[in-house]
Amino acid sequence: MTTPSITLYATRPGFGMPETSPFVIKTEVQLQMSGLAYARESTIPPLAPKGKVPYLVDDGEVVCDSTFIRAHLERKYGVDLDEGLNESQRAQSWAIERMLEDHLYFAMVWFRWIVPENFAKGPAQFANSAPEEQREALRREMQARRDGDLRGHGIGRHSAGEIGALGVRSIDALAALLGDKPYLMGERLTAVDATAFGVLASILTPFFDTPLRDAVLGRPNLVVYVNKLMRRYYPGHEWEPLAEAV
Repeated sequence: MTTPSITLYATRPGFGMPETSPFVIKTEVQLQMSGLAYARESTIPPLAPKGKVPYLVDDGEVVCDSTFIRAHLERKYGVDLDEGLNESQRAQSWAIERMLEDHLYFAMVWFRWIVPENFAKGPAQFANSAPEEQREALRREMQARRDGDLRGHGIGRHSAGEIGALGVRSIDALAALLGDKPYLMGERLTAVDATAFGVLASILTPFFDTPLRDAVLGRPNLVVYVNKLMRRYYPGHEWEPLAEAV
């Protein structure tokens, strides 16, 4: 088999994370799970074909969105990232992924973008490359746009306490699903673990102070799970919560 000409367009390290986007982490882990060779390029969402990362270029074919990237890899290269799972387990895996990406992720985003202290030290820094006299207006515009997105999603219409409660419920569900297993679906790493790792690590980073982080820290099995996957897939990244594993 010839080496595939795959380039992953990703974000950059930041916020205490090897990548600022949990979706980039998901795709990079799934690429490593697939055993396919790939190159990496850093970009920013406004330059991406659909205005978000990651996206993939494979022998000239552009594939956007982490879910479609996985489908492309499995279809073109004959890999099965859910190998060994039956039909019911594959359905459960998809349901977990939707809870993570369409619910818990947006609770994380709200605390990162809307809480003033977190926004100021985190997403506001994306404006630093603009001319200094434009930065504050750009930051206000960025935050207002994200606030509108979150309100459109629905989660942004709630109070901070309500958003925290919803997020903690998903964290509790994930901790219960993991239980004392090494991976979400059992003894074997599968595609949903890449998704869970990306979202949970992004919540667990000590860079942001949120009730969601407190909730993950209070579930020792989730902390151990994230630490294990961080060591495996980003061994060179300095990861503070390693010292907090129970």
